[in-house]
Amino acid sequence: MFFGTSLARRRRIRPVCAAVLALGLTAVTGCSGDSGTDGTVKIGLLSSLSGTYKTVGTDLRAGFELYLETHGNKLGGREVELVVADEGDGPPTALPAATRLVEKDKVDVLTGLVAGGSFNAVLPLVQQAKIPLLGSNARPTVRDIEYVWSTSFLSDEPGRAIAPYVKEDVDGPVYAIGPDYQGGHDELRGFTEEFKRVGGELANPGGRTTWTPFPKTTNFMPYFSEIARTNAKAVYCFYAGKAAIDFVKQYAQSDIAHLPLYTAFVTEGSGLRAQGKAAKGIYSVQNYSADLDNEANRKFAADWMNKYLGPPTTYAMASYDAAAVLDQAIADAERRGEVTPQTINEAIADLGQIDSPRGAWEFGGTAHSPVQTWYLRQVRQDGNQLSNVMVQDLATLGS
Repeated sequence: MFFGTSLARRRRIRPVCAAVLALGLTAVTGCSGDSGTDGTVKIGLLSSLSGTYKTVGTDLRAGFELYLETHGNKLGGREVELVVADEGDGPPTALPAATRLVEKDKVDVLTGLVAGGSFNAVLPLVQQAKIPLLGSNARPTVRDIEYVWSTSFLSDEPGRAIAPYVKEDVDGPVYAIGPDYQGGHDELRGFTEEFKRVGGELANPGGRTTWTPFPKTTNFMPYFSEIARTNAKAVYCFYAGKAAIDFVKQYAQSDIAHLPLYTAFVTEGSGLRAQGKAAKGIYSVQNYSADLDNEANRKFAADWMNKYLGPPTTYAMASYDAAAVLDQAIADAERRGEVTPQTINEAIADLGQIDSPRGAWEFGGTAHSPVQTWYLRQVRQDGNQLSNVMVQDLATLGS
């Protein structure tokens, strides 16, 4: 890990705050055919286009499609047939959708996937079919990684990245709270384990994270009242989608509104616009910030804002990067003489550094997840709008 300020090193791209336009539930581009026969490669994109995480899933889809639109609908020089399916809220809907993509549509690569539970449910299917699974959102740790890749991160990394900073910044115990499902467990575990390792103390009774039932929790006020009865000096949480909006709005009206709030993802994307002034001052840990000043981000952010009139999210960025990874890998497979799921997978394994809007990164050899920099951001007034403003680098993690 390393810590150090970097705000002075980066000039920010000033985003225009607006909601990302909603896209439809299905899309097919390009011409049909099997890869290696008519020059077409078929990509299956599985994402939450309905349910609790619709906003996240919509951004995943939009990021991948933006890359295609700005690259002539080609990856590695081949025309792309993109088949999109709805992951919904988790395994009960994700697995049937993935099965159709793999067994009926016979895609060469599967990408997307919002929820960790969905990822685990789909994993045996793609391992049996021997096709690359290139996830573009938080991913749980898995044992067999031969066909598993992620352009986003492992689910425990955000908490691990910010915990030392919170320990140094807060003078006293911190209360940890999150949603009761696999992704929430991974996210909060990363924070609490690292926080305790560096000498931090949890304000939760018994030193154990408080879990809110998912997805049915919409009233957080009883939880805030419980926090007010502890000696907490700050709060750390992970929420996304509608739950993040509810949490922030109610937090600002609660008895603990004066406590600093440190988060993962809570203020990301269209959620910030919905939260409004209630989000001001909230800290977040992220592997991307729309105001990073590098050539790749200037192009990505400009293309995104030109189409959607709002700042790009980490979800869109990671899916955009998934397309970039496939662009390089398919071109490499083509040079080797054959484009198949297996040769694409082999080419991904041989890729070096990826030039990304988040900054350069590469796949780690242990978990096939990005070795990348994590950033601390804070919601601040940025001109006439509220934005997630990059404050400093936090840590480099990945394996």
